[in-house]
Amino acid sequence: MAEAGHGAVFLDRDGTIIEDPGYLHQPEAVRLLPGAAGAIQRLNQAGWPVVVISNQSGIARRLYPEADYHRVQARLEELLGIEGARIDAALFCPHHPDFTGPCDCRKPGTRLFLEAAQRFQVEPVRSWFVGDQASDVAPAAALGGRGLLVLTGKGLANRVQAVAAGVRIVTDLAAAVDVILGPVA
Repeated sequence: MAEAGHGAVFLDRDGTIIEDPGYLHQPEAVRLLPGAAGAIQRLNQAGWPVVVISNQSGIARRLYPEADYHRVQARLEELLGIEGARIDAALFCPHHPDFTGPCDCRKPGTRLFLEAAQRFQVEPVRSWFVGDQASDVAPAAALGGRGLLVLTGKGLANRVQAVAAGVRIVTDLAAAVDVILGPVA
């Protein structure tokens, strides 16, 4: 558990931590992005809870079952573990408004972030929201936290929207962690 008054780091999964081939549902296709495991390990060592929050509309679209999401997530956690890194929690939204109707858990909705904040007793206003799409970092503004858009995955395509929203842009997850952890003395 984090110390009182601390935040968490909320990470998107596909395109931020791992390659995003689109509707990823095969564990053998999971590929860590360069530097991602080391970045997460640095957050672990610094005491930041690391929470992955992911939209998984492929489930709503019936492209794959929820069990496939869990197998992919287990493979991701296995690969991170090999590198000495860990995720403290992973939450996902299996919905899409065109198939299941509106929900408040699909990013940029804030429900999953608030659930994780309560679970880890952290303050969203002291938290970081990192992802490769505008919807990944939009909850930062809604909850008073700080957003970082990475240029991996779909980051380049979301750059203009992020700039318009005042979101800082960084090259990748390792660069985001450099910002989060601040200058090293």
